[in-house]
Amino acid sequence: MIDVNELRKGVTFEMDGSLYKVVDYSHNKTGRGNANIRIKARNLQTGANIERTFNSGLSVQDVRLDFHNVSYLYNDGDFYHFMDNVTFEQPAIKADVLGDSALYLKEGMEVKITFYNNAPLDVEFPSSVDLKVVEAETAIRGDTATGVTKKVKTETGLEVYCPQFVKVGDTIRVNTETGDYVTRV
Repeated sequence: MIDVNELRKGVTFEMDGSLYKVVDYSHNKTGRGNANIRIKARNLQTGANIERTFNSGLSVQDVRLDFHNVSYLYNDGDFYHFMDNVTFEQPAIKADVLGDSALYLKEGMEVKITFYNNAPLDVEFPSSVDLKVVEAETAIRGDTATGVTKKVKTETGLEVYCPQFVKVGDTIRVNTETGDYVTRV
């Protein structure tokens, strides 16, 4: 059991028979009463988001998770297949678990998979990925009075807003947490 005061962003716990990962956390202390801990969490099995408020002093069930570094192999439509870098096992994760994050995956890319009871639950991406631009709007000459951006499409299908100078064939670095353009590589 862990105290609810220890729930921080990224912590996984069990409640009502389901696994949750904390997405957002706030600690509120008012006057004389107990502190309130408000969390937003994502159900790791269904992907549903919940908001919950706990009184200070309560506990939730902690879970033991295993982490494995894996390489992305391929997508067959329903599942994304990976290969463990140590044991060479090939776990598969449902497409709906990854959601829009799947647009950051490139063949051969290394990620970290979270396992619970030998079942894959979640994928942790690196902080940024380098993707090649395959489609880009044409830049309009002289349109530089403000920080003008344009939408480009990458090799994985991800659409990102970039500065005007980015063109087809360039490789850009994208932040996986925000989905924003970082730099041209």
